Amino acid sequence: MIELNITGGVAEIVLNAPEKMNSLNEAALAELGAAYDKAAEGVETGEVRALLLRGEGRGFCAGRDISGVVPADDDVMGYLGGTVQPLLAKMSSFPAPTFAAVQGACLGVGLGLAIATDVVYVAQNAKIGSPFANLGATLDSGGHWLFTERLGTHRTLDLIYTAELISGADAVASGLFSRAMPADELLETTRGIVAKVASGATGAFRASKELVAEIRDARLGLWESMANENQAQADLCATEDYAEGFLAFQEKRKPAFKG
Repeated sequence: MIELNITGGVAEIVLNAPEKMNSLNEAALAELGAAYDKAAEGVETGEVRALLLRGEGRGFCAGRDISGVVPADDDVMGYLGGTVQPLLAKMSSFPAPTFAAVQGACLGVGLGLAIATDVVYVAQNAKIGSPFANLGATLDSGGHWLFTERLGTHRTLDLIYTAELISGADAVASGLFSRAMPADELLETTRGIVAKVASGATGAFRASKELVAEIRDARLGLWESMANENQAQADLCATEDYAEGFLAFQEKRKPAFKG
């Protein structure tokens, strides 16, 4: 159900099981991880300079495929800790800018896929939240962190206790994700932005991605983060793209970055 297409410097990964709202079982998660590995190989060869993740059909991803799950036999820790979390960590550390186009349902593991992506654009009518109260379960795949970090404790627990879903427009207004737009414009607009980023200075973007992740995960203060920025800039100074960017600015032309 996972497709990978690489063209024009962009790796587009598609969740293609619209008949089940792109819900994911262990086999699909393994396929998704393999697609990210293949795309990462393309980064190293210069074939890939940005990545787009999207879902086919009415929904982005409705979460785990529980159609064949027997609760009494379910290895939840094996699924979440042994399969989902390593995949999300792999996605988050992908060595180039990543984007997601989210329409319809974005729940559970689907929400985790969005959390593990650098930039998330959502359809205004997307449905995001925690329906787990109806299953006797709790939010997973990083959802507690995202909601608490962006919404605060009261709103987080409100959404969890009530199983209320919020729209893509409200999610962006609340600071959960980057931009909201009409559903019929989402994919075309996102593809255009990703293509533009893929023509940019990939090394500099990768440095910023690592700096932001370090601030998030290590809770760095201003001066420590600034010191890390200084080192990243010094490292970039030796690259062809850095030299090209300065020369293009001086010559008043558009830079031709090689990534």
